[in-house]
Amino acid sequence: MSTPIEEQDLPAWSDPFMAKAIRSVPLHGPLAGITRTWAWGNSTGKGIKVAVIDSGIEHDHPALEGAVRGGIAIEYDPTAEARIRFTPEDFPQDIYGHGTACAAIIHALAPEAELYSVRVLGRDGKGRSLQFAAGIDWAVENGMHVMNMSLSSSSEEYFGLFHQLADDAYFKGVVLVSAVNNIPAPSYPSLYSSVISVAAHDQQDPFTYYYNPAPPVEFGAPGIDVKVAWTNKSYMTSTGNSFAAPHIAGIVTLIRAKHPELTPFQIKAVLHACANNIQPTMTS
Repeated sequence: MSTPIEEQDLPAWSDPFMAKAIRSVPLHGPLAGITRTWAWGNSTGKGIKVAVIDSGIEHDHPALEGAVRGGIAIEYDPTAEARIRFTPEDFPQDIYGHGTACAAIIHALAPEAELYSVRVLGRDGKGRSLQFAAGIDWAVENGMHVMNMSLSSSSEEYFGLFHQLADDAYFKGVVLVSAVNNIPAPSYPSLYSSVISVAAHDQQDPFTYYYNPAPPVEFGAPGIDVKVAWTNKSYMTSTGNSFAAPHIAGIVTLIRAKHPELTPFQIKAVLHACANNIQPTMTS
């Protein structure tokens, strides 16, 4: 039986962690010359396909302005091959609200990106590790450039499978952005080095993000008291690492659109160089 997965709803950054992560971090060498203008100035995310692996996306929510291009529903079915049933969705729906919230954050940052709904969570915001794994695999095989994963699995049984899928995506040029766990316990795939791991901070500017010099949590982005889109064309204010990850996914999408030649490794380096707490030191 698969271990349940669930979305990340609460902030993981404790006060000591915040103090450590937000302190100024020096950056030397060529990377110190990278600016936000170079990294994503004037980019809109055009041409980039972003998979939101979550509870679905309400395709006609006004906050998304028609950016949703389709998707897939992945459901557990013990009678199906590999116990997974795939149902294509030309006009996706969100059965919980969480995926729409994440998608709208990405769209606000990268308005011309193409969003794809990969529904693996149910009406209670939970699902199975097999569904999650199948969602990652579907996104890679269907040409996505960026994945937002505001969910995780804590099952050691699936450590190897998720690691293999994350590496496969990484080597095929797909950038994976994952919310970290809310409790001090391992969760996957956020702990893998091939994934960009994100937790929440309390700043409101969507482009204010920080680099953490003591991984495995690598970046902090807005995720506390954030106004988010929800089901039935509604909005709400919510808090969670879930909403920090799509802020970084949106910025990654901008970088990817402006510099399609960059690998996931290089994009992570650009994110590092452009974080708000980085102090570049140019050397001759």
